[in-house]
Amino acid sequence: MLETFHNEILPIWLAGGWLMIPLAILGLLIYLAVFELYVHLARRNFYKADPNTWGHWIDMPGDAKGELGEIIRYTQADVDKTADIRGRFEEVRRAYLPPVRSRIRFANILTGAAPLMGLLGTVMGMLSTFVGLSVSTAGNTIDLVAGGISEALVTTQTGLVLAIPAYVMVSSLRKREEQLATFLSRLETLTVLRFQRRSHLTERTAAGQAVVPPVNGGKETDAENDDASGGEEAREEERHEKRKVKTA
Repeated sequence: MLETFHNEILPIWLAGGWLMIPLAILGLLIYLAVFELYVHLARRNFYKADPNTWGHWIDMPGDAKGELGEIIRYTQADVDKTADIRGRFEEVRRAYLPPVRSRIRFANILTGAAPLMGLLGTVMGMLSTFVGLSVSTAGNTIDLVAGGISEALVTTQTGLVLAIPAYVMVSSLRKREEQLATFLSRLETLTVLRFQRRSHLTERTAAGQAVVPPVNGGKETDAENDDASGGEEAREEERHEKRKVKTA
């Protein structure tokens, strides 16, 4: 393997000229930034939790576990109105999203710089070619032209090889960041709904306790109805007696 690197890869790399050194440093920075972001998001993968699990945790914060449990308990502890919940979720978003977004922007800038640096190598290689043609003699013309073209092509190729996989990885990281933001929004919505539901139940319970029950369990009302019914029966008997007298 070392022999292959020494005989094949190293000559190609050196053919790109001195600009290959900045390209190597740039490539190292790109993939360090990308992999660091992957590790950072992997440690905060609570946004992939089962909806049934964190839905139960919203209703029962005491059962919540891990980093997500800390978020749920923080956003529900000692809140008096929905504005308090939304304010705490805004604090959570400021703690989680801006660092990820700034790192993605940094990685995206580095990735965009790689093909541009390769293009710079192309321009420098073509300039070397034309300079070689202008000052060359019959014996070394081919060598100068070949060296300039090689420098132009190798730097362009290196810049593209560094940039294309990095673009794919940065897009994947941006998708994960959007998933995290969406998850926090869903968590906020469900927490607010739970708080409003509990507040509504509390108000209904308080209103139910304020209703005055009927006196003696409604027995007085029943007695009044019985009296009215009894009076009606007495009048009906009196009319019946009068009809019997007239008939006689």
